[in-house]
Amino acid sequence: MNLSMVSPPEWSDYELLDSGSFEKLERFGAYCLRRPEPQAVWPKALSEGEWSRLAQASFVRDKGRGPGADAGERGSWVLRPGMPQQWFMSYRYGNMLLRFRLGLTAFKHVGLFPEQASNWNYIYDFTSSMKGSRPRVLNLFAYTGGASLAACAAGAEVTHLDSVRQVVTWTRENMEASGLDGIRWMVDDALKFLRREAKRGNLYSGIILDPPAYGRGPEGEKWVLEEGMDELMSLCGRLLEPSRAFVVLNLYSMGYSSLIADNLVRCFFPGPSRVESGELFVPDRAGRRLPLGVFARLER
Repeated sequence: MNLSMVSPPEWSDYELLDSGSFEKLERFGAYCLRRPEPQAVWPKALSEGEWSRLAQASFVRDKGRGPGADAGERGSWVLRPGMPQQWFMSYRYGNMLLRFRLGLTAFKHVGLFPEQASNWNYIYDFTSSMKGSRPRVLNLFAYTGGASLAACAAGAEVTHLDSVRQVVTWTRENMEASGLDGIRWMVDDALKFLRREAKRGNLYSGIILDPPAYGRGPEGEKWVLEEGMDELMSLCGRLLEPSRAFVVLNLYSMGYSSLIADNLVRCFFPGPSRVESGELFVPDRAGRRLPLGVFARLER
């Protein structure tokens, strides 16, 4: 077992300036954002005055919301003059240049998870190394598609699946901004899609899974991580090519350790393979490492 702590590679368009007191202060391109962060349990390194001076957009949670999967997550942004609702930033790795359209959403997200950059590099490198026929890569719960873009940039035939049509449209904008083409878009429930693919006998050289703790399919299908994980992983196990293939599994739910991710890929993708698992984190300027999920990567 190879357990590791993985931070994003050097990235001129992104920086975690500070973290603490359940918040994080980040620079995305030319703009600094202040957002809630439940895992930043330590004190801030910078003063409140510095946070207020630097933050051009601050997310404020709605008050008085009832219980639910998104309780405490919805809110609104307070903007300083000159702060746009949307803007672009770039990410470069080797010959890969990705462009992302960012936007201020009501769920505090901006359309990008910078800690995933190390996974993009892995996907790009592995896919680029696959000689012969064009590899097929499936990205499930794909959001705005950094992993899809990385696989596409490496020459893969990519299927990008998410249950929210607006998010898929957002990914298409990112693809076009990155000068890429040919991604297959699917607005569907992940389990329904996987069941159909398994019946058809379709196989993929790469499978990327980023399941949320809770979610809804396009027709209201309910997704709960603990309830759907076994079937999800079992179906993916049937769809992965028997050789020269990879899996990337991300888990964001608090309480899930990298050992869980490691065990899942070993159980559902048996046979000779190499597995790496660990925590994704981003360091701030004071050297504190902010944990932002766990991962497991398997390759045959």
